[in-house]
Amino acid sequence: MTPYWDEEEEDGAGTMVRPYTITRGRTAPERDDFTLITVLTTANDPRDVHGVPLRAGRLQPEHRMILDRCRHSAAVAEVSADLDLPVSVTKILLADLVSQGLLLARAPLSVARASGGARMGLLAAVRDGLRRL
Repeated sequence: MTPYWDEEEEDGAGTMVRPYTITRGRTAPERDDFTLITVLTTANDPRDVHGVPLRAGRLQPEHRMILDRCRHSAAVAEVSADLDLPVSVTKILLADLVSQGLLLARAPLSVARASGGARMGLLAAVRDGLRRL
């Protein structure tokens, strides 16, 4: 993936897409419940409240990259790193896709519970081990 700016270009001739251009001037997401470990997955068969299939419509390249990346579950931090974008910009783009029904966002514990539950004893042992370091 090509970075949005070329640090080797010191004369300013390199291309640079500023974050406010990608977010259309927005500085905060519509939702504020995304954390770095919120799990994201592309919706398999997105439909509106009337059961009509949702179409992606006119998406920015970054939105399309997010949908492609999230075909397999990924955390906000992973998506941000893969896109080479700041987390704040990534959260704005993610909120766009979630509001359109094209992307699903879940707290990590709800994912753990859905897959059989978090083993609290194991988590406590890891926590205690880290404290001893």
